[in-house]
Amino acid sequence: MTIILFLVDTSASMNQRTYLGTSLIDIAKASVETFMKIRSRDPNCRWDRYMLLTFEDPPANIKAGWKESHATFVNELKNLQTQGLTLMGPALKHAFDLLNINRMQTGIDTYGQGRCPFYLEPAVIIVITDGGKLTTMNGVQPEINLPMNSVVPGSELTKEPFRWDQRIFGLVLRLPGNVPVDMATNTFIPSAENHPLDAMCDVTGGRSYAVHTQKMLNGALESLVQKVQGGVVINFEKIGPDPPPLEIKTENGLDSNGNTKENQDINTPIKLELEEEKKTNSPMMGQSIPNNSWHNCRRLIYVPRSAQKGYSVGHWPIPEAFWPDTTNSTLPPRSAHPVVKFYCSPCEPMVIGNLPFDKYELEPSPLTQYILERRQPNSCWQVFINGSAKYSDVGHPFGYLKASSTLSCVNLFLMPYNYPVLLPLLDELFKVHKLKPTQKWRSQFDTYLKTMPSYYAGPLKRALARMGAPNLVPDNMDNSLSYSVITYLKKLKNQAKIEMDRLIASVGQKVPLHEGIKVDSRTKTSILQRRDFNQLLQNAGGNLQNLKQELTDFNTFTVAVADRDIKPQYYRNPYDIPRKNLIDQIARMRSNFLQKSYHRTKLVDDDQAHSIPVQQMGNYQDYLKKQPAPLRELETSPARLHTFGNPFKVKMNMVDEADDPTIDKPSKRRSLESPSPGPKRRKVGPLPKDYVFSRSPTPSPPASPIPDQMPEEDFSPKPEPTDYDMEENSMSEREDEDQPLIIAEPEQSDTKKNHVRENHVPHGESEEHLLFNSVNSRQKSVNNSKKDSLIWTHNTRLKHTVYKELKKPGRSKWKDYDNLFHQLNSVQGNVELKCAFISDVIREASRFKKKVLIQMLEQFQNSLMQVEGRKRNSLTMETR
Repeated sequence: MTIILFLVDTSASMNQRTYLGTSLIDIAKASVETFMKIRSRDPNCRWDRYMLLTFEDPPANIKAGWKESHATFVNELKNLQTQGLTLMGPALKHAFDLLNINRMQTGIDTYGQGRCPFYLEPAVIIVITDGGKLTTMNGVQPEINLPMNSVVPGSELTKEPFRWDQRIFGLVLRLPGNVPVDMATNTFIPSAENHPLDAMCDVTGGRSYAVHTQKMLNGALESLVQKVQGGVVINFEKIGPDPPPLEIKTENGLDSNGNTKENQDINTPIKLELEEEKKTNSPMMGQSIPNNSWHNCRRLIYVPRSAQKGYSVGHWPIPEAFWPDTTNSTLPPRSAHPVVKFYCSPCEPMVIGNLPFDKYELEPSPLTQYILERRQPNSCWQVFINGSAKYSDVGHPFGYLKASSTLSCVNLFLMPYNYPVLLPLLDELFKVHKLKPTQKWRSQFDTYLKTMPSYYAGPLKRALARMGAPNLVPDNMDNSLSYSVITYLKKLKNQAKIEMDRLIASVGQKVPLHEGIKVDSRTKTSILQRRDFNQLLQNAGGNLQNLKQELTDFNTFTVAVADRDIKPQYYRNPYDIPRKNLIDQIARMRSNFLQKSYHRTKLVDDDQAHSIPVQQMGNYQDYLKKQPAPLRELETSPARLHTFGNPFKVKMNMVDEADDPTIDKPSKRRSLESPSPGPKRRKVGPLPKDYVFSRSPTPSPPASPIPDQMPEEDFSPKPEPTDYDMEENSMSEREDEDQPLIIAEPEQSDTKKNHVRENHVPHGESEEHLLFNSVNSRQKSVNNSKKDSLIWTHNTRLKHTVYKELKKPGRSKWKDYDNLFHQLNSVQGNVELKCAFISDVIREASRFKKKVLIQMLEQFQNSLMQVEGRKRNSLTMETR
């Protein structure tokens, strides 16, 4: 996780207007938003955490800290207001305390156990200020003074208030009020050398930017985004003599170091880039770096993040500057940046198989430029820590500096402590002894362990187990700290956790205002030096003690300060009424007092109740917070915990069958025995007593009906039968086929029989003919139902085929629809069914906007109607 902390100057000097028409505080807000927008292009931004602090007094200075969301960050950034002094020193100290208190409770600093570069919490502190004087209550200060008191437990274990992975970058806004001269010729952004912030940036490994135009501000923000890298700052110092200068002699395309000329040509742009960086960082352009500038460099080493795990992974620490002893009751304080000494004697880089090592790239610096210019990728410089060994001041090497094989960068390799002694022993163990150490090898290895700090025992044990040689390092070496130190560190960790919780809870709370302003004496001179001393003494009755008390008694006076959160009560407290509104308020109070009804009397002015600043309109959260807490219910019924069924049934007023025993639940056997309900035909009821049953005689050709009694044919379109109708018809057919043919005729009176014979039966017909006609009509109904079902099935299948043919694209001519009209000619049924079928096809064609086909179908439908009309006319003429 990369922490990006914005420390915005909110002093009154940030209200200055620039040539852009906006104030400096507005430019600072826009700079933060622009930085976040540029940073969002980097895929590593998903691990970023933004914090926002100001120059106010704590806890009001923390606008967005550890627990605040991104929406809170943006909202607080928009609502920043400028007031107060430029208290940069205390503001920086509060920013460091906010970061370090979390480090103390996580224990990533590993005090007394070496410095692990892979245990880091990189933080970039971006200070945005106007470049004015540092004003305090005691006057103007020429430099930044950080308060020494700290609320962070364990701060005495580090000499500086910052840590090695915390860097400060300053944006000093020096935009003038008038339009500046075009500065487009400058290709670099100078540092703010005259501002005290520049020294603080240099100490922490960062840099400052002096911004004079909007273009320079954009360039500075682009550079700042590139500086957001995970790593730690190390102070490199040279010990011993300088290396001898190299004489490059080319023989057969090779120089003295074995590098080809092509390799030199490839590395030429690298040198040019370093020279450009040198000119950019140098305060004076055109001057070369002094020869001894690479002797002492404070630079960053990049600690990469593992792509698989999402965090940094390493094996070896950087040793402490003291020898660990279990008898020490305290730990000596360490410097924030470890001082790594390097010896300029060329050595061969040593590596054996399966032994892990850590590789870190150095930030471009005069040291890296000097090493790359020597063009020795096959040699290295060993690094040391003063005081890390028991019997040596310089200590033993724990790694080396080496240029990459392509001469593009310089890397720091971290190895086991005193690796020139350990690596030959391990090589001998694996190649000569075949993991079976002799007594001599054991004694040599034990001698090495005595020269190694005890906190290297754990990493070395894991490395040897990885190589296949466990149990070489004794277990009693893991403890490098005394019991008192371990207890003290645990205590600090618990205190840091408590302080962290208190700090998080205090974010967002309002600072209590002062009860009043104390009145101070304007002069510190004695009352004896006053010109009117004699007159005052005479008025006091000659008592000097009473005179002194009268003159100095006002020192205890305080002037009240109005609280903005407390609204004035003009109808309750007369002291809240401004002097200029006394007469108007008296008139309001008189009219309020003379109200006829008690309910119309008011104690709050209507105008005051509805007068809210524009910036506070719509802020309902603060209003809800001020509301009193709702009263509890008299009898709270505990919510029943459900272990079966729907857990939301009580809240939704639902009843579960498993909880209600009154509900009759159907049994399994009953549900299996009873068939599923479906469409059934109604059963025939009991026959009446007056029915006469008789066998039907042999059928004979039926008599033709009377023309006058023929029913008129209904030419209206009939609805298509549904699946339910088809099923009912088929069931009725099966029932008709199964039952015997029995004709029932109810008994009728003689008059009714005669009436039937006169109307329906011609003269000379017997009763047997009437029974036969009824049987024939029933057989016709059965045949018609079968025929209708076949017609409906055929037309349904044909409709699907026609719809598929209709949906084919790219058809606009009559000949393109020959197949479709050929299928329409095969539609079965009467004219009404055919016209209804064509109407459905026209409706489907209108969905696809086929206008030509719609016209063709309408013509085809009209032709069918005309043919049917001619047939009916001819049939009518024949009957006449």
